[in-house]
Amino acid sequence: MRYVDAVGRLATLPEPLPPAPAALMPVVRDGRRRPPVPLTEATTRPAAVLVLIVPGPSDEARVILTERVVGGRHHSGEVSFPGGRAEPEDADPAATALREAAEEIALDPVAAGVHMLGRLEQVWIPVSGFRISPMLAFAERRPSLHPAEAEVARILEAPLSGFLPGARIEIVERMIGDWPLRYGAYPVDGLLIWGATARILGQLGAVLGAS
Repeated sequence: MRYVDAVGRLATLPEPLPPAPAALMPVVRDGRRRPPVPLTEATTRPAAVLVLIVPGPSDEARVILTERVVGGRHHSGEVSFPGGRAEPEDADPAATALREAAEEIALDPVAAGVHMLGRLEQVWIPVSGFRISPMLAFAERRPSLHPAEAEVARILEAPLSGFLPGARIEIVERMIGDWPLRYGAYPVDGLLIWGATARILGQLGAVLGAS
């Protein structure tokens, strides 16, 4: 997908937002039900991630992702967006997402010409108690990025075409703790993107595909 087309389609987000592919939602394979967790604004902690669209080679639209350091504090070895929990000094979720991106990948939003487009659906994470606001933005110029060694193993620029409706989704079965799970994941650069990050990408792809 061309960068100019992606930015044009995302200029006005639809209401309601289309859902991500159902295959991306983890299910328990043995039929057990997890204990209900009350997920409300009062019982969760606010966080935000930056879903940044950048121009790639030949005007290809790409999205910035990070491979987390193995053994790090959060999401060890997983692929995620730059982001983290809100701090008291953050004015809003956009400020949280930009601050975290500056800390994790050295994003300079002024130099890259970053513009906020809006917010995708919030994602609730029962395990960590985070309420994540995915803040959608685009950069006029390809940013110069550098990973924070303590948190980020490498920075990925994934083609947006890999998340459009009909894109390849691998079905994974694995044990996480005592739970046998099945979930869909996007293959990118030898890695599998699953969980909240995959669902955010899936919704982004659905928005682009519906435009």
